[in-house]
Amino acid sequence: MEFAEVVRRRRMVRNYDPDRPVPPDVVERLLDHAVRAPSAGFAQGWGFLVLEEPDDRERFWAAATPDGGGRDRWLAGMRRAPLIVVPHSNRSAYLDRYAEPDKGWTDRSTERWPVPYWHIDTGFAALLMLLTAVDEGLGACFFGIPPQRTGAYREAFGVPAEYEPIGAVTVGYRAPDHRSPSLRRGRRTLDEVVHRGRWS
Repeated sequence: MEFAEVVRRRRMVRNYDPDRPVPPDVVERLLDHAVRAPSAGFAQGWGFLVLEEPDDRERFWAAATPDGGGRDRWLAGMRRAPLIVVPHSNRSAYLDRYAEPDKGWTDRSTERWPVPYWHIDTGFAALLMLLTAVDEGLGACFFGIPPQRTGAYREAFGVPAEYEPIGAVTVGYRAPDHRSPSLRRGRRTLDEVVHRGRWS
């Protein structure tokens, strides 16, 4: 598939065919592409929890789903995904890397960082997984783990303290899906978001 077509076809898929697992070679390509994301100082401060077994996926949904919320239709479709990948960022990897001699900083202060690149770079890796899924004829969705459920998620999977989940990605073959009501807002035009030479 041409790259422009991959970009055009990318959307968040919220319902999957539960009877069609993601082939192992495709899972490996998703992960191989993810680790090719850019990272500040080539710190590569990420870690990916891959959940393919039904018991693991069930444990994820039990740990990460808040009580109530009225999202039954969303959850029903998402729970059918045969693959969940949880990308985690590791701030310590970046602070350690930039305290090395070639970077010139002598401490591990976060004050020099204009934004948390550990989260941004892990987000880049997640986006590469989303695009790879489209290229492989699959659907995928990136979504957040509610903050009140992060502790339960960490405990359920033994996630080390230095790794922070930035969200989760479901992957699988698309099933009939409902369009997000948010799409009614329409895509903003380039004229609305692009400023050339000066913001005006």
